[in-house]
Amino acid sequence: MKINNSILLFLSIFLLISCKENTKVTAQKGSENSKDNIELISVKGSQFFKGDNPYYFVGTNYWYGPLIAAKNIGDRDRLIKELDLMKEVGIDNLRILVGAEGAGEDSRVHPALQPKQGVYNEDLLDGLDFLMAEMRKRNMYAVLYLNNNWIWSGGMSQYLEWNGYGKVPNPFLEEYTWDQYMNYTKQFHSCEPCKEAFYEHLKFIIGRTNAYTGKKYNDDNTIMSWQVANEPRVLMTPDHEEAFGAWLNETVSIIESLDSTHLISTGTEGKHGFLQDIKMYERLHVNKDIDYLAMHMWPKNWGWYDINNEKETTQLSIERANEYMNEHIVVAKKLQKPIVMSEFGFPREKESLSLDASVENRDTFYKAIFERINESKINNGELAGLNFWGFAGYAKTNAENGKWLHGDDFTADPPQEPQGLNSVFASDVSTLELIKTANDKLIEK
Repeated sequence: MKINNSILLFLSIFLLISCKENTKVTAQKGSENSKDNIELISVKGSQFFKGDNPYYFVGTNYWYGPLIAAKNIGDRDRLIKELDLMKEVGIDNLRILVGAEGAGEDSRVHPALQPKQGVYNEDLLDGLDFLMAEMRKRNMYAVLYLNNNWIWSGGMSQYLEWNGYGKVPNPFLEEYTWDQYMNYTKQFHSCEPCKEAFYEHLKFIIGRTNAYTGKKYNDDNTIMSWQVANEPRVLMTPDHEEAFGAWLNETVSIIESLDSTHLISTGTEGKHGFLQDIKMYERLHVNKDIDYLAMHMWPKNWGWYDINNEKETTQLSIERANEYMNEHIVVAKKLQKPIVMSEFGFPREKESLSLDASVENRDTFYKAIFERINESKINNGELAGLNFWGFAGYAKTNAENGKWLHGDDFTADPPQEPQGLNSVFASDVSTLELIKTANDKLIEK
């Protein structure tokens, strides 16, 4: 009996060690995470996988989700209706701003998650938790971006102001220019106290425990990925690449150390954010811990689309969009990583803010882009996802002036832009039908 007990004890210890080792393996990025009951989005080769199946998607930008999910200042009834509507049309991938920084003046997001450096609005933290919990119920995935190159949510320039670099030269005010703003913002990438404050923010958010699910964020597969920032850029001159690259790689390394399970991307526009230099874009994405590539697409902002010649320039926009995508897909093939067009927007007829204005041109552009993701899925291609900009759902806006004031409904358009300009509303039935058709095709066997 003593010998048998010894053998049993040995076998028990062996099995315990084996189980621990197996758990350790499955918690690695790119493997199925045994800690969760929602399937992990992973990368294998140059494709996303949802569990064991390739994952291609048409999702949306829903940056304001945590704000309307907040218990006190939010509108949870609206949130639930919008999540349900998105789910109905097959949208299961939402790109979301974790939170804004600063006081929210000058048409910036208000209230902010961090009104002061390192000080958090508990209502908005609760909103982020609630949003994630509701998405989890619907098997929806979040791409969470952690900073912003642009002033509309505070972002990098706000960290500079907090750390003694003077007042942010807001380019939406007459006394400042965009060059002044970008020359100011580029200092963030070499500002040590700014970076340290940002890294503390990363640790706080990624290590947070959701009050509604009891799950730590780095243990919750509702998160598809962390994005370093919204449209981080090499600014003004090529010599900024060195400081930017050092900051980017350090940030990616820190996120990886805090969460080795979920994916990481940069959140960039593509070569448009790298002085139109596709080689620079490639160089700055070779990091093995950058799991997939991103690009954005803005035909109106980039001068492809002209409201005085809408039909012809809609087609021109499609041609230019395909060229832009193709150029970046070449890089994705070379680096063997999936690529997502995580922003693209298109206005209504004549850039009208009225919900009654035609969306025919937008639908034409969207349909062409959706055809690309369907082709990619059929061919197991690198183009793996689209997030249109953006979903405004049931928001109420002022079509006369389009201005956003504190307390107004949030839409997909940032506060400094005309509200409804690029937004898809619940009443845009034809666009929603296109989205549903596209997503239905992507889940066909």
